[in-house]
Amino acid sequence: MSQYDTTLDLTVSNTSHAQIIDLIGGNKTVLDVGCATGYLAQALRARGCTVSGVEYDAEAAEMARPHLDLLVVGDLVTLDVESAFGDRRFDAIVLGDVLEHLADPAPVFARLTALLAPGGSVVISVPNVAHGSLRLALLQGRWQYRELGLLDRTHLRFFTRSSLMALLADAGLCAVEIRTTVLDPLGCEVEVDAESLPEGIVDWVRAQRDAMTYQFVVRAVVNDAAGAALAAARERDELREQLADAERHAAHLDRRLQEARATTARLMSTRTMRILAAPRALYARLRRALSRTP
Repeated sequence: MSQYDTTLDLTVSNTSHAQIIDLIGGNKTVLDVGCATGYLAQALRARGCTVSGVEYDAEAAEMARPHLDLLVVGDLVTLDVESAFGDRRFDAIVLGDVLEHLADPAPVFARLTALLAPGGSVVISVPNVAHGSLRLALLQGRWQYRELGLLDRTHLRFFTRSSLMALLADAGLCAVEIRTTVLDPLGCEVEVDAESLPEGIVDWVRAQRDAMTYQFVVRAVVNDAAGAALAAARERDELREQLADAERHAAHLDRRLQEARATTARLMSTRTMRILAAPRALYARLRRALSRTP
């Protein structure tokens, strides 16, 4: 049994599998690269897709075969994918948690995109090496590989948002949809001793861009005129979201400032009353004494 075999629960949206399937849609021709035991292919077929697959692990591939229109067993690094698939072209090519297992994903990526049908998409998921848990663990000198997760011991490459975008650009692609799965830095498999960190550092890390992003899930298209227009629309929408976030943050800071000013005014008023209490009392006594003087 492959260590990457899993059972899909598509009712949970905060997973890369659910988001990949949503990005692909239904009734498409799909190439599932690194198809493992075929769990993703099975879910795609249920949506009317015709799915072919590439898998390195021969045992896992045989489990996937019943769910595939065509299966190619081989190593992506050396496989001639155009010869393997002939004239077949695909509406979507899926690389779900695959690129990080390749020492040099760029040439493999470029060969696969040649199999795209006109208007086709590449759908990718990769773990985010800038996740807050890894930032915090590194502050404590930890980089511990595991069987699965962000530091899967078979990972050879690591990606941030910018390095993934650069890889896409080198392959002649541009991202038209960028999604994420989200996990708190103290809520995943990476060991972090939060109690020994300086006060406030965990919250500071949480507030940094992509610190809550566990995986990136991206749909990319060929960087032609149409693709560039779609990418520009995505960037516009992202800028609008960032502006809205900045405005909300500014409003929050303004409220905090107003609260701080009100608190300071109350404290100053109370302090002033305390300071003036003795002189006022003395003044009152003098007035009373003077009023009794004949």
